[in-house]
Amino acid sequence: MAVLLTVLVLFLGGFVAGFVLLVMGAINFDFSNSEIPPGVNQPAKLRIMHIILISTAVVGKILENIGLCSQVGFVRYTQRRKILGGDPKLFIKDLWFEKVPVRIYQPKAPSASQRRGVMFFHGGGWVFGSIETYEKLCRAIARESDTVVVSVEYRLAPEHKYPAAYEDCLNATRHFLQNLELYGVDPARVTVCGDSAGGNLAAAVSQTLAGRSDLPKLRAQILICPGLQALDFNLPSYQQNRGVPLLFRERAAFYVLQYLNGNAANLEEVLEGSHIPIDIKLNYKKWVSPDNIPEKFKVRGYKPCVLLDCTTEVFEKVKRFCEPNLCPLLAEDSIIQQLPESFILTCEYDVLRDDGLLYKKRLEDNGVRVTWYHLEDGFHGIINSFDSDWLSFPSGK
Repeated sequence: MAVLLTVLVLFLGGFVAGFVLLVMGAINFDFSNSEIPPGVNQPAKLRIMHIILISTAVVGKILENIGLCSQVGFVRYTQRRKILGGDPKLFIKDLWFEKVPVRIYQPKAPSASQRRGVMFFHGGGWVFGSIETYEKLCRAIARESDTVVVSVEYRLAPEHKYPAAYEDCLNATRHFLQNLELYGVDPARVTVCGDSAGGNLAAAVSQTLAGRSDLPKLRAQILICPGLQALDFNLPSYQQNRGVPLLFRERAAFYVLQYLNGNAANLEEVLEGSHIPIDIKLNYKKWVSPDNIPEKFKVRGYKPCVLLDCTTEVFEKVKRFCEPNLCPLLAEDSIIQQLPESFILTCEYDVLRDDGLLYKKRLEDNGVRVTWYHLEDGFHGIINSFDSDWLSFPSGK
């Protein structure tokens, strides 16, 4: 018995020591690889959030290496929020729209007229995120705006590659638009909304439905820190915020490659810009160019990059980056002109900031009304921290 206790103590001691080393390693990684800009409000909180993310990823990799589970699976598991109880102001129900799981939030209070409806697509780089991770946010939207909210559990990469997530969001939205009377929703007041990768999906769905005459037209699209192109990862915001948590420049490219191909085999080419032929880049330069970014967004630093060509082999693997359903910024003017009124949120310390700015210009140039809100102290992912107890940020709220 004494021998067993000794072994157990040594094992637990080794585990604790290993965990401490892991945390210390994560802290060291955070300080050496990340940058918290002086303009961020409550920088210590952001650093803590990033250390938690790094530690989770490291533990996941260890578990993957010893064969217990995949790193992606472990991170997804840790991101699951505790199940919230019922809401006194909302009816909440899990349903299937076609073959897509959704969660619908309906205000309980009687309404004299039909309500607004919101299709919500969560963020997470097409790889992470779920209905659960955005549960508090969707409840808040439904309560505070007296709106019927439908949160979509679209399929994730790398198991399900493009266009799986897009198709799920499109099919769920189409189903909702065809059955609005069942949920007491006004056909003239339905909005698509998404955060980060969800903003990408909302933009793509909005474009696809723009020319449809057999469905109610969308009232608006709400794009929160959206990623809208994969041609240029050297725009000013990518250079300025390359090491700002919670989304590094390299991770942004990694995620879109996971969504496209289920792997990140051409990450270096994508980062340096040698994944798209020069003639195609020049063709899209009218829309994807630092020249279209206001000068005030370049004052923190910007170095123009030399145009690099690419090999046929590399382009064959990523040529679908030129499809608007994957990169909505590349849609033709004829589609953009039909889009509904739009709201775009950008954050100063976000690598995706300039995607939002470029899309804002495209919409305005084509006569689409845009409401733009810019968080001067915001960073990527801040919207989902609006109600995270002691890790909440004023800008998120």
